[in-house]
Amino acid sequence: MSKGKEGVLFALSAYIIWGFLPIYWKQIDGISSYEIIAHRVLWSFVFMLLFIIVTGKWRYFKADLKFIFGSKKKMLALFTASVVITSNWLVYIIAVNSGHILDASLGYYINPLISIILGVIILKERFSKVQWAAIGIVFAGVLYLTVGLGSAPVFSLYLALSFSVYGLIKKTINIDAVYAMAVETFVLAPFALIYILYIGSTGSAAFGFNTDSALMIGTGVITVIPLLLFSLGAVRIRLSLIGFLQYIAPTLMLVIGIFMYDEVFTDVHRTAYILIWGGLLIYTAAGVKAGRGREKQKARRTVK
Repeated sequence: MSKGKEGVLFALSAYIIWGFLPIYWKQIDGISSYEIIAHRVLWSFVFMLLFIIVTGKWRYFKADLKFIFGSKKKMLALFTASVVITSNWLVYIIAVNSGHILDASLGYYINPLISIILGVIILKERFSKVQWAAIGIVFAGVLYLTVGLGSAPVFSLYLALSFSVYGLIKKTINIDAVYAMAVETFVLAPFALIYILYIGSTGSAAFGFNTDSALMIGTGVITVIPLLLFSLGAVRIRLSLIGFLQYIAPTLMLVIGIFMYDEVFTDVHRTAYILIWGGLLIYTAAGVKAGRGREKQKARRTVK
């Protein structure tokens, strides 16, 4: 199998797992979202650590720790990134377990465009008129949804904004995604453990010798595996293809929310999603075209 096909398989598997995660969270929707997120952070760190040790990458992990903790700015950026991604996980779980899977899905549809706006404002990135038109169409869809439903999709906006801010901070740290997750969970794992021990001492914890506990331990596995698959895929395929594949997860969430959990999909949702999907298709197509143009220019320079 070629590297390109392997990359597609890895990335596709990651997005499919992320798309089906609402079903997993629904199995423990009777447990406090705060207890779930504490276990997710703790067990994600445990499994990341096991992966690093088993694969013999311990020295790289130590090198990244030294690299980050050798700079106060990078330490602050890392801690901020850790808090932001944990809050994103928490809000996502709350959204899913309170019957707002559609809102969670919408958040990950509009996330790339929030990232674009942050890139323009903070990194001074530039985009074509077609891409700006696509962004306008997407936000017209979000505005239509807000007006039509009588309230802003708060879960969607927070998920999109927090994940975009997280991505922006990660650019400033610039370390491998796998090691980054290990370091981020390393930073917050002590706080998670303290919280778990505290609620255990008060008798309000759900964790014990039961199925729910096994599922909470499993949150570490379902966090680590798709991340590893995505990391393996991203280095093997073009960024433009990742751009297409990233919409698989929210599409699966949307289908699951409507057909498995009977969430209401109104005419307002339908019109808004047509606008959002249309804008995303235009933006992605423009990005692919621009990417091919850059590759041709690079090839010409190489020939010369």
